[in-house]
Amino acid sequence: MTYKETVNWMFTQLPMYQKQGKTAFKKDLTNTLLLANHLNNPQHKFKSIHVAGTNGKGSSSHMLASVLQEAGYKVGLYTSPHLKDFRERIKINGVEVSKQFVIGFIKRNKSFFKSNPLSFFEMTVGMAYDYFVKQKVDIAIIEVGLGGRLDSTNIIIPEVSLITNIGYDHTQFLGETLPLIASEKAGIIKSNVPVVISETHNETKPVFEEVANKNNSKIYFADQIIKAKYSTDLLGDYQKKNIKGVLKTLKILQQKKYKISDLNIKNGLLNVVKNTGLKGRWQILQTKPKIICDTAHNKEGLSITMTQLQKEQFDNLHIVFGVVNDKNLSQVFSLLPKKATFYFCKPDVPRGLDQNILRDQFLGEGFVGESYLSVKEAVDKAISKASDDDVIYIGGSTFVVAEIF
Repeated sequence: MTYKETVNWMFTQLPMYQKQGKTAFKKDLTNTLLLANHLNNPQHKFKSIHVAGTNGKGSSSHMLASVLQEAGYKVGLYTSPHLKDFRERIKINGVEVSKQFVIGFIKRNKSFFKSNPLSFFEMTVGMAYDYFVKQKVDIAIIEVGLGGRLDSTNIIIPEVSLITNIGYDHTQFLGETLPLIASEKAGIIKSNVPVVISETHNETKPVFEEVANKNNSKIYFADQIIKAKYSTDLLGDYQKKNIKGVLKTLKILQQKKYKISDLNIKNGLLNVVKNTGLKGRWQILQTKPKIICDTAHNKEGLSITMTQLQKEQFDNLHIVFGVVNDKNLSQVFSLLPKKATFYFCKPDVPRGLDQNILRDQFLGEGFVGESYLSVKEAVDKAISKASDDDVIYIGGSTFVVAEIF
């Protein structure tokens, strides 16, 4: 099969949570461990950092990778979902896994996949771990896909675990309260492995402390002990919170004799996009009119991005907005500005919420806007209506942002 045929087979033959939703969600690690055993347990053959959290885990993972690259390490990076090409999920020093490896991995293991109905995510995690071993990475940054305890990535024993924050997202799987969600995220805490929490919350702190104590794991609440003296090329205001967890994680690695200098940290944080290829985090696409895209998609993330958006100088504000169909819109209405023109659209995935349904719900709350058949059509219409002194914001879902690339 060609690369395109291989990726299409992966998407169509196996469930993919990001596209399908809860029908693709697996509730245990049985299949992941089965595949790992089939691949001779690659998860035990490379050093790693495990990163979980409701928001910020992708940005934090890329920051860590960038700094370690600046320090001269060969760094694997596993993240999800991808924006444009599947290969974005698996990188080494910012370079995506080759098409040949993706084709070869599926070809070598296709009979196993046909005999064992793995999910898309389980299969992809196995591919990433196998690739990192074969490429002999010095360390890999592994981002959790969903939750933590039962996530397919959760078969590694990392050097350090990082949990960025806790918010209300994927509540149908992780629980309806912050302590329940925190308990699932805390599932990545391993015996005698230090854990860093980027943001302290009164509701979730006891949960993390209890799990850490049970595992004899030293726990650090970064926002209480780290003063962020560094800046980053990632522009979102929320990075001020993420960076503290990253800095504490790096400090732990230094204590473990990783050679990471202050200059490595400074340059790594200032060159995240260049070093890793990260996209979609308060990314400015053009200046006249100013077009900003961001992948924030839940209450906590949108709250910060909307606050930042209101700090922008503009004559008129245009918002291209789409969501997935399991999004709790009641939590979103109060966050978005009513003094804006909305362009409602449906991201091109099965989970995408119909643009007319989205429009009707927003209009019922007093917002102003029209619906469009695609993200592209919505963006084009916003650009045609905007003057040079206006601002266009594109977001609501990772999949909306993905389509503009």
